[in-house]
Amino acid sequence: MSAPGTTIRAAVPADSADVYRLLAGFVTSHRPDRAVFDGTTFPLVIAAAADGQAEFLVAEHGGRVAGYVLAVRMPTLFAGGTVLELLELTVDVPLRGRGTGSALVRAVQTRARKAHDVEVTVPTRRAAVFYRGLGFHETAAYLKWPTG
Repeated sequence: MSAPGTTIRAAVPADSADVYRLLAGFVTSHRPDRAVFDGTTFPLVIAAAADGQAEFLVAEHGGRVAGYVLAVRMPTLFAGGTVLELLELTVDVPLRGRGTGSALVRAVQTRARKAHDVEVTVPTRRAAVFYRGLGFHETAAYLKWPTG
């Protein structure tokens, strides 16, 4: 259950400013660039969600976007179908611990079932306990190689 008065819905272009505000407070390994966000990344994510290649949902509370989740759908050979990887989840500090993040993840899980994704995965180093509480379990280490 999410905080009373919170609605989960698909993100739309008009959510840009609120999503950027949340993003700027969420990231630890990268600093978002507003021009790149507005001109490239936000429109690409909106388009990917419209095409079914991603799930991009927001939690609206009191008429304002107070959280978002972004998951990307990837075709795989190993799993015999698509895997939905949850890449970003954040909620405004005052609403944390009140079920809003859990509601966003459950909405992604519901959409994954409807899309017949094989599984939902999530790379995390700070929130493993949170995701375990939602039925996730650890299966692998997540490594990355920066291109720049």
